Amino acid sequence: MVIGAASTVVYLILYLLLRDVLAAQTANLIALLVTAIMNTTVNRDVTFEIRGSKDVGKHQFKGLIVFAIGLAFTSGALALLPAGAGQAMELGVLVPANLLAAVV
Repeated sequence: MVIGAASTVVYLILYLLLRDVLAAQTANLIALLVTAIMNTTVNRDVTFEIRGSKDVGKHQFKGLIVFAIGLAFTSGALALLPAGAGQAMELGVLVPANLLAAVV
């Protein structure tokens, strides 16, 4: 849970930084992809104590499946916002969308 919560915080920070220069959907895609790869890597090492390259491709592939679920929820949430909604409203839908994706 700690790794997941930390990943969400990093995702939100990265999203905000990217959002200054990119469209919401693009910033979401990049921030989520970076943190999904990072989350899988840290979980392999810390949670499951898997070191080295054994099955790294398989684990990252499974992580990308989870990423796709999260992307569907967060992209859908952003798509439902009215044009010009602003970053506060974007974060207001991204946080629960991420939580829902985590539960799924």
